[in-house]
Amino acid sequence: MKHAVSFIAIIAFALGISTSVRAQTRITLLSPDPLKREVDAIVQNFEMKTGIKVQESYGTGVGSRRTVQEGGALDVTLLFAPFDDALKTGNVDKSTQTVVARVRLAIAVKDSAAKPDISNAAAVKKLLLNAKSLATVDPTQGSVGGATMLAFDKMGITDQVKPKTKLYPGGGGVQKAVADGEVEVAVGPYLSDYRNPPAGLQVVGALPPDAATPVDITAWISTNAPDKKAAMQLIDYFKGKEAASVWEQAHIFTVTK
Repeated sequence: MKHAVSFIAIIAFALGISTSVRAQTRITLLSPDPLKREVDAIVQNFEMKTGIKVQESYGTGVGSRRTVQEGGALDVTLLFAPFDDALKTGNVDKSTQTVVARVRLAIAVKDSAAKPDISNAAAVKKLLLNAKSLATVDPTQGSVGGATMLAFDKMGITDQVKPKTKLYPGGGGVQKAVADGEVEVAVGPYLSDYRNPPAGLQVVGALPPDAATPVDITAWISTNAPDKKAAMQLIDYFKGKEAASVWEQAHIFTVTK
């Protein structure tokens, strides 16, 4: 009996050490700030499920890419496309590239305006060409602006709309400008940013794919990540079914289906 008790004690002690080590596992995460609410919620659920702790850092879409370019990639990094320059540095492991979700640009107008047709690229192109003024985020300060410019290119209207497009540092300024009647049409922010639009603003909806290609939210593991297994667990969780409900509540499109 004495030996049996000792054996049980040893097993319990070993399990205790194993649980303690697992609980102390910590990985770092870099994410674009527009995703903060959703990422915080998903990370909290991940920590509760796995016992792995995640230390989060946030920057703008453009700022996050710049951080990676300058060698500041964390264990796991989420970026909005395009990210070619960030990948050239070798700071992230390209073999771990994983699309976890997608965001889409949206159109908004003043609440007193008639709701425009944005059902296809031709309708969106007509709306933007006929509008007296447009607003979007400055592409040098936010990824929304870069995505908007790509959408203009895709529709072949860049030269026509550029003179009447006003640029703002962030999505809040874009929304306010249209709500206040200073600008006629907002192109972007992402549909997910319109959780609580200001009074006076009417969110028409997401731009169709033939007008604006959905923007991938892509994850990588840093080449210097000390625990790549734990890092990949987090990435898999971001694109899994449990995270899907969080993404979808924010009008962010999942890739699990």
